[in-house]
Amino acid sequence: MKIKIAIIDSVAARGGSHHFYLFGQAIGLINEGINVRIFTNDLTENPKIDGLKIKHYYRGIFDRKSNITAGILYIIGSIRSIIGAKYFGATICHYHLFHVNMLVVFDLIFSKMMGLKVVYTVHDVVSNLDKTKSSNKLIDFVLRNANKLITHNEFSKNQMLDLFKGIDKDVAIIPHGNYLPFIKSEKNQEASRYYLDIPKNKKVLLFFGMIKRIKGLDILLNSLSVVKKVIPDIVLLIAGKSWEDDFIVYQEIIDREGLNENCIIHNKYIPSEDVAHYFCSSDLSVLPYKRISQSGVLMMAMSYNSAVLTSDLLPFTELITNNETGFLFESENVNSLSDKIISVFNEGSSVSKVREKGMNLIKTEYNWNRLGSLSKEVYESL
Repeated sequence: MKIKIAIIDSVAARGGSHHFYLFGQAIGLINEGINVRIFTNDLTENPKIDGLKIKHYYRGIFDRKSNITAGILYIIGSIRSIIGAKYFGATICHYHLFHVNMLVVFDLIFSKMMGLKVVYTVHDVVSNLDKTKSSNKLIDFVLRNANKLITHNEFSKNQMLDLFKGIDKDVAIIPHGNYLPFIKSEKNQEASRYYLDIPKNKKVLLFFGMIKRIKGLDILLNSLSVVKKVIPDIVLLIAGKSWEDDFIVYQEIIDREGLNENCIIHNKYIPSEDVAHYFCSSDLSVLPYKRISQSGVLMMAMSYNSAVLTSDLLPFTELITNNETGFLFESENVNSLSDKIISVFNEGSSVSKVREKGMNLIKTEYNWNRLGSLSKEVYESL
């Protein structure tokens, strides 16, 4: 008999590219012979994947002025989804854990009441399961009562076990998959630069994704002030919406260091249909993060065959080998970053080799069929 899995996720397309993660997960599971159904929100379009059905039971939960109203609508969506999972014949509800609150606790308890086992993929352990932001008791209750916990890498697993020492169950590692199934066609750099109004004769660095303090845009801007003295035709394309900070924090650095002519700023939400143009326009994607558990932006950049330069944090070095599958610099070190950017552009012949090896890596180690097989092992162990 086929295993039946319900992926219940209220965020999906509301969370940037998270819906592509869900769809990739579903593809991998279906190819492993698992029957999958996704229960999500009404903003998430059906990708029309063979063998996959999507139920849009979370309706109208976003952008509500009243948190109480949004919470009630969420609970209605969860009740419909969990009962729908039971009716579908699922034995396991797979949730993606971004934070812990009473709504998460409700999902856990109601799933168990309906006789369903609960699996959590825990994203960004520190920022999302920070004990200063959520009740210790709530977090411990959720993690202890899950049937299985999954993280994306060894670093995140150790981080979670250190933070929550009461967890006495095995934590599985299933990496973040690539975005290759959702890249419909290759785009030409010249055409993409024309589309985004970027000069075709410039050397383009890309900082992509939601702008948070921990992502180190300040480090990159300060390094750019050094790089432009050596590479005058360098520009930094900043593409993403500010999260906790107003962009003025970064604009002050740009003004102070005289970087206005070296920065192209698209401080906004980037729609899915435009994402490819940003990566195709760039010569090098830079992820100068100060802290991270895993990065969808890294996997997306490599899926678009972009050369990547990241800080040397452990979650990155588990994937990136310096000068082979990407480039590394010392985290939070402005001089190290500027030196590396200059080195990459001075040794341009190595970039194509790095891109090729990076693409081969994500095609083999981070493809959804392999990850579907790992997920199947987790489900079969329950």
